[in-house]
Amino acid sequence: MRRRNQKGLTLVELIVAFTIMLILTSMAVPLARAKVRAERERQLRFALDEMRHAIDKYKDLADAGAFGPIKQGSDGYPESLQQLVDGVKLTGAKDQTLHLLRRIPRDPFTGTTDWGMRSDQDDPTSMSWGGQNVFDVYSKTYEKAPDGKPYAEW
Repeated sequence: MRRRNQKGLTLVELIVAFTIMLILTSMAVPLARAKVRAERERQLRFALDEMRHAIDKYKDLADAGAFGPIKQGSDGYPESLQQLVDGVKLTGAKDQTLHLLRRIPRDPFTGTTDWGMRSDQDDPTSMSWGGQNVFDVYSKTYEKAPDGKPYAEW
């Protein structure tokens, strides 16, 4: 009679409930980590595309003579990423500056705006910048994608 009036859970019921919650949680954590990694990869692709398009646009305009004579040794590429943000004065236009980037994007893996750069005179697989111009950019992270390819090679 006494047990029928008692309310609450037995120890066995609590253990079963916690075990079920533990199993569900252990399945959800890897899925959440994969989702975060996929979002970082998407942000990295977008940032690299944005900067590479700005570099290509600068090169096209420099080849067309929009900035005046091409500086010796630059081959028509920007001298730095900051130059794309600060803007370049157009020739023939009075006080007109062309900004090809609003800001230098943040690397989602390193959390900084410090990107690896290559000039057109550097080796394509080089991880050091010669300093002549900015021909390409890459992430400075040492992490690898799920397929085993380093993010620095994207």
